[in-house]
Amino acid sequence: MANPKRPARPLSPFMIGPYYRPQWTSMTSIFTRITGNALIVAALLIVWWFIAAATGPDAFARADGVLTSWFGDLVMFFSVAAIWYHSLAGIRHLIWDSGHMLAVDKSETFGQAMVLVAVLLTIFTVIVL
Repeated sequence: MANPKRPARPLSPFMIGPYYRPQWTSMTSIFTRITGNALIVAALLIVWWFIAAATGPDAFARADGVLTSWFGDLVMFFSVAAIWYHSLAGIRHLIWDSGHMLAVDKSETFGQAMVLVAVLLTIFTVIVL
């Protein structure tokens, strides 16, 4: 017959408390995936714009109207932010792959710096360019 006493097993972080406290490393990783997918959508919009330019003036006017509207400006602004963030996240992963900055405190500080630098580079890009 099976032993009715079960050994104490570790609980998942979500089960320990009422809520799991997000960490910088996990949130930046999730946001890297989100920005990667968002960049695919932005790339499709730009490809649509190029195809419309090759198709004819009516199609180009429609696509250009969408991309130069307030909605298109918003999408392009967030695309610039996503490009900077995703690029910096890639650099962070290259640094991690080389075996550096793997300690939790250094990794969290690097995640915070990455977000700050992405915001600053986005603002710089939008204002200067």
